[in-house]
Amino acid sequence: MQRDSDEDAWRAIVENYGERVELDDEPVAEPPAEQRLERLFTPLPQPQEPAELEDEPDDFVPPTPPPLPKLPPDRLLAWVGLFGSPTVLLVCVVLNVHLPPWLGYLLVASFIGGFVYLVVKMPRRDDIDPWDDGARL
Repeated sequence: MQRDSDEDAWRAIVENYGERVELDDEPVAEPPAEQRLERLFTPLPQPQEPAELEDEPDDFVPPTPPPLPKLPPDRLLAWVGLFGSPTVLLVCVVLNVHLPPWLGYLLVASFIGGFVYLVVKMPRRDDIDPWDDGARL
């Protein structure tokens, strides 16, 4: 019963929405093919640069960036294990270098160990709003 009244209400809204447009039955005449091609292939005007911008010298020198922070040795070793192990394995596979099995296992273990160590050492903060987008003013 409720569904019929919703459909009736919708029909009433659609039927009473503004004035209807009267369409002509005459087809719209298309321009000849030459005129259509002319419109397609006419070049666009090139933007003109203002003259006052060209006269200004570039005196801006960006400030020197601050030095990169020094990583503690444990985190540096974890990052080397995370990125260095797959790099060594990939180079060995591409160059067809045979590694002893213990070295392959050591590289895989250093990758997994570096990943786990970095995840465990991630800073945890409980005061962060889950809906915060991270923007700071």
